[in-house]
Amino acid sequence: MRAICYSKFGEAAEVLALHDVDMPEPQAGEVRVALKFSGVNPSDAKSRRGSRPGVTKPPFELVIPHSDGSGVIDAVGAGVDPARVGQRVWIWNGQWQRAFGTAADAITLPAEQAVKLPDEVSFETGATLGIPGLTAAHTVFGGGDVTRQTLLISGGAGAVGHNAVQLAKWGGATVIATASPSAFERVKAAGADHLLDYRAPDLAGQILALTEGKGVDRAVEVEFGANVNLLAEVVRANGVISAYGSQIDLAPTLPFGPLLFKAITIDIALVYILRPNERAAAVQKLHNALTAGALVPAVHDIMPLENAAAAHERVMRAGRNGAVLLKI
Repeated sequence: MRAICYSKFGEAAEVLALHDVDMPEPQAGEVRVALKFSGVNPSDAKSRRGSRPGVTKPPFELVIPHSDGSGVIDAVGAGVDPARVGQRVWIWNGQWQRAFGTAADAITLPAEQAVKLPDEVSFETGATLGIPGLTAAHTVFGGGDVTRQTLLISGGAGAVGHNAVQLAKWGGATVIATASPSAFERVKAAGADHLLDYRAPDLAGQILALTEGKGVDRAVEVEFGANVNLLAEVVRANGVISAYGSQIDLAPTLPFGPLLFKAITIDIALVYILRPNERAAAVQKLHNALTAGALVPAVHDIMPLENAAAAHERVMRAGRNGAVLLKI
C-alpha cells in the first residue's frame, strides 16, 4: 500500500517520502480501516521535526505520521464483531505511541479507536474530529454543563478555538472570543457573542467590562504561558482555566497569589491521554452537536497524499482557517 513515511527528523520536504509498504493485517481486538482522509495537525509536524529536547531520532525505525483520519472498516481481527466491516468511522490516536498512523491507504488499530461516524457526517469532517474536535469538546465541557456560563475562548479562529466557539454557544454559554480583527466575522459567524483583539492593551479591562466585573466562568486557552497573567485577572473566583497549549512560553512564571486567592483551577488538557470516561463524554458531545447541525468543523485545504510535505508546512503557517487534510 502507499504510505507517507519518515525515518529521521528534519524539514518536511527533506524527510517525508511516499513508500510502498505491506498492507497491515488486523490482530486480535483490532480493525483495519481503508482510509479516505488523513488529518494533519501541528503536533504531527512538530513530532516529525523532532521538537522534544534530548530526543535525536524517531522512536521507530519507520514512521507513518498523523493521528487523525476517516474511512471504512474493511477487515477485523479476532474478537471484533464482523458486522463492523463496512462501517464508516473516524479515528483518534492513530499514531500516538505507535509507528504507523493515517498517512497511508490503510491503518490497523484497536477497535475502540475507530469510532462509528454518524450518517449525516462527511469523511472530511470525520478526519478533523480526533485532535481539534476532541480537544474543543473536552476543554469546553470537561467541567460539565456550561449553560448560562460565560466562556473566554482564546484563538477563536484556530481549528480548536473555532470548534470550541461553536460548541460553547450550542451548550448555552455566552462566548467571548479573542482573535485577530481580520478573523472577527468568521468567529462571529461561529457563534461568538463578543469579539476582542487578542493584542489589545486593555484586553483584561474589556473582558471584565463584558462580565460586569465578575470575570469569566471558564477560559479555553491555547497560549497558557503568554496569557496566564491576563487569565488570573479575568477568571472569576472558583473559575477554571482549561489550557491545551503554550507554544510561546512553555515554562511560564505563574502569578500564584492571584490564582490562589481566587482558587482558580488550572486544568491542563492533553487529548491523547484523556481518561476513557472523559473521551466518551467528548465523543458524545461532538456527535450530538454534529447531528444537530451546531458544529461545522472548518477545513482550510485538502491535498493529495503525495503532497504531505506541503500539508505539514501549511499547518504550521499563520492564517490557517481550519484543518488541513490529505485525500487518500
